[in-house]
Amino acid sequence: MPTPQAAILAEGLQKRYGEKHALDGFDLTVPRGTVYGLLGPNGAGKTTAVRILATLLRLDGGRAQVAGFDVTREPRKVRRRIGLTGQHAAVDEILTGRQNLRMFGRLFHLGSRQAVRRADELLEQFDLTEAADKGVKAYSGGMRRRLDIAASMLLAPVVLFMDEPTTGLDPRGRNEVWNAVRSLVAEGTTVLLTTQYLDEADQLADRIAVIDSGRVIADDTPVALKSTVGGDRIEVVVQDVADLPTAHEAVRRVASAEPDSDDDARRVHAPVRDRVAALTDVARTLQDRGVDVEDLGLRRPTLDDVFLLLTGGRTGSSPAAEPSAESATTKEGTPA
Repeated sequence: MPTPQAAILAEGLQKRYGEKHALDGFDLTVPRGTVYGLLGPNGAGKTTAVRILATLLRLDGGRAQVAGFDVTREPRKVRRRIGLTGQHAAVDEILTGRQNLRMFGRLFHLGSRQAVRRADELLEQFDLTEAADKGVKAYSGGMRRRLDIAASMLLAPVVLFMDEPTTGLDPRGRNEVWNAVRSLVAEGTTVLLTTQYLDEADQLADRIAVIDSGRVIADDTPVALKSTVGGDRIEVVVQDVADLPTAHEAVRRVASAEPDSDDDARRVHAPVRDRVAALTDVARTLQDRGVDVEDLGLRRPTLDDVFLLLTGGRTGSSPAAEPSAESATTKEGTPA
């Protein structure tokens, strides 16, 4: 029976490639109508999890439901309710934006009139009406990605899987995609987002799961995850590395833990409790000692800090290399 409370439910998912475990007890619960971020080092299991949930890959153990239907026993029902955007926009550059959407609509078995109507709706929703009759070859990266997402929404999916949707885009293009995602969620779509850009997850996700070695090692809101790192930190960057010991001592006097020093970056940083008093004290001390400072300030923990803390700073691929989420998909997220 469908489970109405969660858009995505995964319990104890297992997936092996030979002797390597891509997923090893993967658990995830994604509430309806939210953006859920899935973060982790390359090869941690993110793409494998997406492919299993999108019915593109069979699991070796555990169970999963998407939109209330079992991905193993009811894959066709799942596919009718999902969309998938991979790392590269899957649109035809020769056609116009309008022609692309109408073509995908017919491929999704929409009637001719319905495909035309739905294409017009999506062009307006994704702010592509003015460029609708231009060749996609002339589109910017952000416009192509928005068109790609629009194509994934032709059947108004309950769940949309987005696997690193802003890879390669400039800041303007990324912002365009972020606005499109927010619009989708406002319309009731649930989004599972994998991304290498931690600021992207911070901007979009209501909740974030960090995955490493095939299992979820942290699952909470962005604010709660950042709070695990600690409070405010003071940072000093000196102009001359010879002044680093002086800066270290100045920071140590106000820090709530032993400062960290980086000779290559000429930087000292440490957590502090009384942020204003600490900043004032360090600035006065460095000035009195005649230390030339390149940068001095306070900062809050970021998801980068969380990521490095939880994964030990690893970003490289694990031995169980993962295939691309789009390598065996059509636009709809069904097996090719």
